[in-house]
Amino acid sequence: MHVLSPTDRTQLHRHRDRASADRRDLLAILAESLICHLGVVMDGFPLVVPTVFGVDPDGPDRGGSLYLHGSVASGSLRAAPGAELCVTCTLVDGLVLARSGFHHSMNYRSAVVIGPGRLVDDTDEKQRALDLVVDHVVPGRSATLRAHTRKELVATTVVAMPLYEASVKQRVGGVVDDQDDIDAGVWAGVVPLATTAGAIEVDVDADGMPTPADVLGRVARLVGVPRQP
Repeated sequence: MHVLSPTDRTQLHRHRDRASADRRDLLAILAESLICHLGVVMDGFPLVVPTVFGVDPDGPDRGGSLYLHGSVASGSLRAAPGAELCVTCTLVDGLVLARSGFHHSMNYRSAVVIGPGRLVDDTDEKQRALDLVVDHVVPGRSATLRAHTRKELVATTVVAMPLYEASVKQRVGGVVDDQDDIDAGVWAGVVPLATTAGAIEVDVDADGMPTPADVLGRVARLVGVPRQP
């Protein structure tokens, strides 16, 4: 299923030309985003929290599964099962600096996913979901680690939501200014932005050990992220 099917809740009303109906664009944004923001109504008021997540395009939920995790004491995750959730991811690719404040903008890619939360209580799915969360940050990392302990699984809540109801929006390109502002001779341009990696800081107790290939691969991927023109 490659085509997004936005509902009334995910249908874009402004700048529809920036929308994408390709589910592969949704998965690409999720894959590149290090964190998402989870929106949930808790105790009668809206709460939005940043969190790490994992994605299984072939998961058991409609359209695939997005996994959220946290402590069993997390209020947002306690409120999530059975509730309507909203998860957003945004990647900022550039600052679009126009000749007027009105036309300033950003080049970006964003995704919004809406759907019901489902408590993951199956042990095998829970372990797989937590591995996906680890691998989302550093692909291949979970295979190098010890298995989750029973105590850790009991102390962790995992909530899944379907990837079916989603929207994707993006802006690319340069400044869009009125001709009068261009004629006034004011400077304008785009400042490209990208997430990159610095030098690895080896833990003192791992001093002298070779850095794992999964970590080196993650750093190489971040350093090699192309900047928007």
